[in-house]
Amino acid sequence: MMKSPTESVHTTGFDHNNKSQFFALIIIISLFFFWGFVHNLDPVLIPHLKGAFDLSDLETALIDFSVFIAYFFMALPAGIFIKKFGYKNGMLLGLALFSTGAFLFIPSANTGTYYYFLAALFIIACGLAFLETAANPYVIALGNPKTATERLNFAQSFNGLAAFLAPIIGGKFILSQSDIAYSEHISMSEEVKRQFIIAQASTVKGPYFTLGVIILIIAILFFFIKLPEIKEEHTNESKAPMWHILKIKHLRSAVIAQFFYVGAQVCILSFFIRFASSIAELPLSEASWYAGGAGLAFMTGRFVGTFLMKFIGAHFLLICYALACVILTIFAILSAGISAVYGLIGISFFMSIMFPTIFSMGIFGLGKFTKFGSSLMVMSVVGGAILPLVMGFISDYTEKIQLGLYIPLLCFAVVLLFALRFRKPTID
Repeated sequence: MMKSPTESVHTTGFDHNNKSQFFALIIIISLFFFWGFVHNLDPVLIPHLKGAFDLSDLETALIDFSVFIAYFFMALPAGIFIKKFGYKNGMLLGLALFSTGAFLFIPSANTGTYYYFLAALFIIACGLAFLETAANPYVIALGNPKTATERLNFAQSFNGLAAFLAPIIGGKFILSQSDIAYSEHISMSEEVKRQFIIAQASTVKGPYFTLGVIILIIAILFFFIKLPEIKEEHTNESKAPMWHILKIKHLRSAVIAQFFYVGAQVCILSFFIRFASSIAELPLSEASWYAGGAGLAFMTGRFVGTFLMKFIGAHFLLICYALACVILTIFAILSAGISAVYGLIGISFFMSIMFPTIFSMGIFGLGKFTKFGSSLMVMSVVGGAILPLVMGFISDYTEKIQLGLYIPLLCFAVVLLFALRFRKPTID
């Protein structure tokens, strides 16, 4: 009989003596870092492009919309592609799209057109959809099933490392040159305004070009590396129609929880610099360091959570972390100044384990349908496209970004409810 992924465990679940398996895990972990890095440049892009193009909070939320709507449209095609051509080819295609989108930041900056940036981000995210659809279940399957949740949290911890480094590096190379808002240059002539926009937009070229080169090199190396292909176990539902998976209660509940969790994460992290500069009146370049602190808290929360899962069931830990997020979000709403910023940093710590934990719970025991289930879980991140738009609208309408935090508060409440109601998965 299969055991639930919520059991406590004592190892990360892979065989250190199996060189092929161990090396494969190391390679895949590097992908977690790089897609985490590009995601966590978005909080830097939001205030920077807001100033360059004189955008509202709702308009800046289109950055997140462009990223996460790509996941929604590409997750199922990614699952189908991976099912037909394998995990490695799925990750190779993802890397190629990732690199292409990063390089497209150069013509976007040269033209000084906001919507070109959105298109480049969409292409990057299409690549990330392939990478995440392949890499998450690959890490789960690459080792002992008993430790799948802990292993995925360990891999995602390097995503947390990227969350720490990206705002600091991005803040240094993108934000540090100017915190001047476009709205302060209304008296400029049209030509001067145009040059101002292009100059501001051009600061993104170096970081994204460098990232594109690194990803291209990884893709080339990846092409020559032999990865062990994971074979799904054959279960009784193997002859069932594909829509059968939608009847699986624990997957359906996890998809809903993931939708709201990703929405909350994007609201907190993407608006962090904007929030800190507004509530605590910090310069953008200084606020990026606090965003790096939030990333450090996120990374630490992942490692601490992975360690605690040696002794505590994953779903019980999820209950504790979700409850802490609810309390801290209320604190951030009611607080003022730098205290509210510290509240967001605390939220970053406690929301850290949610994505991989919900993901592993959702696809546990799916057998033949693992890749399709993974696609549904990745599609659920469309919450990161929709809910930040709502938060941006509330911020613009009330002229108080703090009130927008009611959206992540609702999201964490949904995750808490999922964790409280979670039961050992059964497959009909």
